[in-house]
Amino acid sequence: MVGVLQVLGWLAGTWLLWRVPRCRSPLETEVEDGAVIGEVSVVVPARDEEETLPRLLDSLRAQEPAPSQVVVVDDHSSDATSRIAAERGATVVACDPLPRGWTGKSWACWTGAKSTDGTTLVFLDADTELEPGALARVVDEHRRRGGLVSVQPFHRTERAYEAFSAFFNLVSMMGVEAFTPVGARRSSTGAFGPCLVCSRDDYLLAGGHQAVAGDVVEDLALARQFAAAGLRVTCLGGQGTISFRMYPGGPAHLVEGWTKNFAAGAGATRPVTFVMISAWLAGCITTGAGLATALIRLRPPHRRVRRPRGDNTRRFVAGYLAYALQLRWMLRRVGTFGWWPATAYPAPLAGFLALFARSLVLTGVRREVPWKGRMVTTRPQGSPQAAAGREVPGRRATRTSASGS
Repeated sequence: MVGVLQVLGWLAGTWLLWRVPRCRSPLETEVEDGAVIGEVSVVVPARDEEETLPRLLDSLRAQEPAPSQVVVVDDHSSDATSRIAAERGATVVACDPLPRGWTGKSWACWTGAKSTDGTTLVFLDADTELEPGALARVVDEHRRRGGLVSVQPFHRTERAYEAFSAFFNLVSMMGVEAFTPVGARRSSTGAFGPCLVCSRDDYLLAGGHQAVAGDVVEDLALARQFAAAGLRVTCLGGQGTISFRMYPGGPAHLVEGWTKNFAAGAGATRPVTFVMISAWLAGCITTGAGLATALIRLRPPHRRVRRPRGDNTRRFVAGYLAYALQLRWMLRRVGTFGWWPATAYPAPLAGFLALFARSLVLTGVRREVPWKGRMVTTRPQGSPQAAAGREVPGRRATRTSASGS
């Protein structure tokens, strides 16, 4: 039975992350110095992003052709976010006080969208960075495909603890159903908030961020709004186009960020996809645990005894190698994770399971999670205690400088 679970889990993971298409290069044409992409407005929600914002804005200034407008929405920052944005040529828009029933990022994105005049809107998180020519590529992808185009940034890792995001990255991408063998023929069931591209008309038709005002995981909710409006949602991988470094502020930063997002995102996954992801994770768990148990039970090598009937050591070794190689194949397409998160995958897997359990408790039981100096409630719409996703005034959490707002 365990062997069947291992095989089915491995196959489910392979199916869900079979292909990670990248943004294609637009047709090469001569670009004059100072040329701009007509009617493209970039919106960057930012709350205490003085450390991450310069990298993004410098990469935007280097784009050829450049966007016609860059708007940084200062979401009540307590650092130099506003000054840095202005010094790098962005238009700075200050957020009004957060209304009841809104999360900070949705409010900042909606405020920014209303402050732009482009016919194409590009929403970028403050911790992202564009490769040369990347903006033209993502805009060209949108013009080819229409609807909502979302690009998951390639994840740069620099410190050992950041590799503990490995399983979160993979499961997030599996959950949107965009990377299966048939993903190119279907609309994605989710999107990635760090990079979203759409036309202004489609954005308003779908209700924009106003329609997902109280959703903690606003990117998934926005994808549902586009789909409900009859608009296609396309997800792409960011390798060679856009990258980010998630949660560089230390392990506590990573814990807070994934706690906020993950349980809510799991609840929005289609049941059949949730089952397939669960089967893949179960295969990883049983293979790793089975191999550890089998190795512990091995007799000392100097004692020549027959292997006990039912000894599965070789099968678990083969299964472990299969999962490790699969993880390496997956991770090299989503970030700079190197070999160790794949070869020693039980360590990041244990971290994933622990953080997922914590997220379930905070989002499902306490209904409140800390994020960027605010306490965000996750009570459902119509709760007598709070509006959906309302950020409770007067409560303060440890301030961080993560992506988004």
